[in-house]
Amino acid sequence: MHLPIRSYDELSKMEKFALNTFIFRFSKLQDLLGRRIFRACLESFQIPTEDMSFSDILKTLEKEKILDIDNWSLLRELRNEIAYEYPEEMDETIEKINLFITRSEELLAILERLENRCDAAE
Repeated sequence: MHLPIRSYDELSKMEKFALNTFIFRFSKLQDLLGRRIFRACLESFQIPTEDMSFSDILKTLEKEKILDIDNWSLLRELRNEIAYEYPEEMDETIEKINLFITRSEELLAILERLENRCDAAE
């Protein structure tokens, strides 16, 4: 698959499958980070999270230099917009898909920073 993607219709079946799999797995990773891993990592840093809202968790992670709230929010917004598109409407969201792919590196960087900090906290 050549980036940036110009048209969903021009992709081969295998490229469409790969793109859809990437979007699905990226979404699952982002959900897992938000639902479980962020809280668990903060606990490993000896930061109690039981009374924290998700917004407070994000603020704490930003203060710990693990993520940038604006970047996290953008990734979440892009993920939500792309997740609810149908294949026949993909050409309309191709710009979002390209941005999503480009910005996916940030999610991996967040994961790496979390892993490094959690390892150091042990």
